Amino acid sequence: MTVRSTGFVAKSWATLLAGGLVAMFSPSTAVAAPEYSTAEAGNPFVDGWYADPDIAVYDDTYWVYPTASRPYAEQTYLDAFSSTDLVHWKKHSDILRTADVSWAKYAVWAPAPVKRNGKYYLYFAANDIQNNSQLGGIGVAVADRPEGPYKDALGKPLISQFHNGAQPIDQDVFIDDDGQAYMYYGGWHHANVVKLNPDMTSLGTFDDGSTYKEITPENYTEGSYMFKRNGKYYLMWSEGGWTGPDYSVSYAMSDSPTGPFRKLDKVLAQDPAVAKGSGHNSVVNVPGTDIWYIVYHRRPLSESDGNHRQLAYDRMYFNPDGTIRRIAMQVKDNFADGNALGWKTYGGTWSVAGGRYRVGRDLGGKALLDTNSADFTYDADVTVTSGAGDAGLTFRVSRPSVGWDSYSGYYAGISPSGKVVLGRANDSWTELGSARTTVAPGSSHRLRVTAVGSSIKVFVDDMTTPRISVSDSTYGSGANGLRVFDTAASFDNVAVTPVK
Repeated sequence: MTVRSTGFVAKSWATLLAGGLVAMFSPSTAVAAPEYSTAEAGNPFVDGWYADPDIAVYDDTYWVYPTASRPYAEQTYLDAFSSTDLVHWKKHSDILRTADVSWAKYAVWAPAPVKRNGKYYLYFAANDIQNNSQLGGIGVAVADRPEGPYKDALGKPLISQFHNGAQPIDQDVFIDDDGQAYMYYGGWHHANVVKLNPDMTSLGTFDDGSTYKEITPENYTEGSYMFKRNGKYYLMWSEGGWTGPDYSVSYAMSDSPTGPFRKLDKVLAQDPAVAKGSGHNSVVNVPGTDIWYIVYHRRPLSESDGNHRQLAYDRMYFNPDGTIRRIAMQVKDNFADGNALGWKTYGGTWSVAGGRYRVGRDLGGKALLDTNSADFTYDADVTVTSGAGDAGLTFRVSRPSVGWDSYSGYYAGISPSGKVVLGRANDSWTELGSARTTVAPGSSHRLRVTAVGSSIKVFVDDMTTPRISVSDSTYGSGANGLRVFDTAASFDNVAVTPVK
């Protein structure tokens, strides 16, 4: 549907269609417009191992439906997450279970949500069939509420066979402006599109009488996703191996929902400083705006288990000609969601309260992100709440463990005694520089570190003139984190920005 006068069409709005009728929503009924550069409260944005997220907007709420990223035999259920602001998320457990689907036994994958006919539909793949003699494929479940419970609508798969070489998995459902619903799906390097009839539980045919139309673009592996903007159809898909660092997202544009789709670019790939294996995405448009986010899964840098995948989102921007800019995975956390997902602690008692990450007085307590940054600007708001020591930022860290200086890397901290210090740790401490500064106990101070090659600069409040500037090439990259020494402190508005 066309929203206001911008002329763009959002796949997320399509989920709000009922009975194939196009409705116009006024600003008073639109979801509030969260405009973020990324998940400002941190990625992953929900707890647990999940993959293959699809996102929909139902009324004033965003709904994310992912795969439970566990061994195949344990993939017997689906959870969902809802939010009104893309910050605070509520978990809805077991919205669909294999116990409620007579033919599904395991490997329940890639749920695709859509609302129509006053019902909520959830398309899913199950059983990971390897040939046409096995039972499984793509099914459809239905519920009266977005959170379910969902029940099998057919008692059998909607698509149970390989057509055009496409394994029946990884489905996405899109409703066009004219009310026609399409499903895009396929694994094993082949993609198909089919028409869904108005009942949403049976397949239609194309004008030539065919049911399955192959649309496989270059380097397609799996994970097809369709959305529409300014009259153009965007097909996105994942390429590479799902457990490998080459897993990534590419896209094509077309004037037709059935293509042809020719690859234009790879827009999301792993970042060796942030995460690996980034793919199997969906897209959401904030209703009434031209604000877009890509929602996807990725694997933390330190995780080698293929199923250890987490959900993330980042801002997606378009060029004037409608092409998609390459997406940068950003590292931020303002703790507004009340948690510290993605952080791992080494000593100290850490918790999130009042939108800040807090730690009690400790001799060397550390909290680290799973990053591997080399050249960057690293910012955080630091408040020393009690104690005579200092609190601040660790960076280019490796080998962390519990203890005063039990890590290799650098640390820049501020003390209520009016001192900023920069040093290097390697199970011992070497001071690299210090300076006087004004630090008021209980007051927040902006601390910034820029590290480019051997050049390290530390700023306090004044972001133009460094308090400390040194050259040290001992450590070239590592994790970003927070630390206290003989003090209690709180932290907020963490951001790590790469310097190219």
